[in-house]
Amino acid sequence: MIDILKMDNSEPFAQFRELYQKATRNNQSAIEAVAISSYSNITKEVDSRFVNLKYVIGRKLIFFTNYLGPKGTQFKENPSISALIYWDKIDTQIRIKANIYKCSAKFSDEHFKNRSPKKNALAIASNQSQKIKTYDEVVKKYNNTLNSDCDFSVRPNYWGGYAFEPYYFEFWIGNESRINKRNAYILRNNDLWSHSILEP
Repeated sequence: MIDILKMDNSEPFAQFRELYQKATRNNQSAIEAVAISSYSNITKEVDSRFVNLKYVIGRKLIFFTNYLGPKGTQFKENPSISALIYWDKIDTQIRIKANIYKCSAKFSDEHFKNRSPKKNALAIASNQSQKIKTYDEVVKKYNNTLNSDCDFSVRPNYWGGYAFEPYYFEFWIGNESRINKRNAYILRNNDLWSHSILEP
């Protein structure tokens, strides 16, 4: 689930909230899954991966990860990202363009402290995306960390939150006749959203 209690009330966030609540009522699985695409200035490639969206606070959408993984490097090189959400139970796709940056250490500390030791053990044990010989070694590293006397409430400095602030939203709502509904919003002058209806 996503914590949306402190979400901004303006459009298009109000529409996001309405669709999220509708998807929740329809028992949408993996409702927090969002595909994040980033660009590497070094390899000149686009990468995409799913992350778990945890909070929407004001106009910030927040997830957590290892800062030293490829996406962290790409966010630093190029802080412009795209995000994609699809809720099949209500046949709705949400496209987002946004700027991304690290959350404060205090915010990440608080979130980490409230997670389970099992989740935190994995965050501590994993050198995310680094090569390792076998999957058994991954499991062994995790179990060794979990069974150690490590303080699992203390966040490692290589793990934490990212917030992305959208400057573009598109809400795509499917229709059996293929006459799909598309509403786009572009942020103007940092405060006002310009609304457009797009053809299918």
